[in-house]
Amino acid sequence: MTGEAKKPVYQRVALIGLGLIASSMALAMREKGLAAEIAGHAKSAETRAVALEIGLCDRVCETAAEAVRGADLVVLAVPVGAMAAIAEEIGPHLAPGATVTDVGSVKQAVIAAVAPHIPAGVDFIPGHPMAGTEYSGPRSGFATLFVNRWWLLTPLAETAAAPVARLTALLEGIGAKVDTMDAAHHDQVLAVVSHTPHLIAYTMVGVADHLAQISNSEVIQYSATGFRDFTRIAASDPTMWRDVFLTNKEAVLDILGRFAEELFVLQRAIRMGDGDQLFDYFTRTRAIRRGIIEAGQDTAAPDFGRAAPASGG
Repeated sequence: MTGEAKKPVYQRVALIGLGLIASSMALAMREKGLAAEIAGHAKSAETRAVALEIGLCDRVCETAAEAVRGADLVVLAVPVGAMAAIAEEIGPHLAPGATVTDVGSVKQAVIAAVAPHIPAGVDFIPGHPMAGTEYSGPRSGFATLFVNRWWLLTPLAETAAAPVARLTALLEGIGAKVDTMDAAHHDQVLAVVSHTPHLIAYTMVGVADHLAQISNSEVIQYSATGFRDFTRIAASDPTMWRDVFLTNKEAVLDILGRFAEELFVLQRAIRMGDGDQLFDYFTRTRAIRRGIIEAGQDTAAPDFGRAAPASGG
């Protein structure tokens, strides 16, 4: 254990879904002593077997209902499209006074899917960790994933302050910076900073795939440029991103429309040979990158993110 152990914030945490986020949470909570017991469940028997093999949780359960029994915190770490079915399954088994949260990158759709199944006396606090890699599965987690990364919470209007403060204490304990916002605003922000960039990355990789005059070997051989970063983003879990685009489609389509307008402006500047406009545009957008580095959300090191985390899988 590194650092001074903290008093447990929750006695029993149930992780539903055992991918990158949940496995990283488990490792971080154990390292910091923030949960007295961690139970886990995954739909796949293979995933459950791996979680048992590596000792990710204190208990690995065959059903989600079994995992949440007696838990004072339940974390839904499954694709957005699976949230409703999981919530319906666990609803009758949630302990009075428990808190349910999630890690989905869309919030309005998750609230619509999950909230109807949360019984009275249980708090639902939707959440979204702004952290991740292109890796997935229980072996992909590492305890420092959330350090200095934002974890956004979108509490419902009726949620009391105390459960939010308790969840915040856990998240800050594993290194995250916590902020709260309205669910609709969250979805609009994420359409800009995450969802649309992922769609553009998928599209650019798809364009390269369809250019018959460029062989696959050339695309791979010369990808130590901007294309390499597109391929890293496009390697993300296809199920998760399918659900993201289907459940946040209004915000994504709005941002895509704005992107198309900006692209047209650049296209025209290139066609007209307007170097001044291109230079001014690139100068303004370069400042965004500097701001991200100054905010501590990335580093200026040129090879940042090229290697998998040392403890990742």
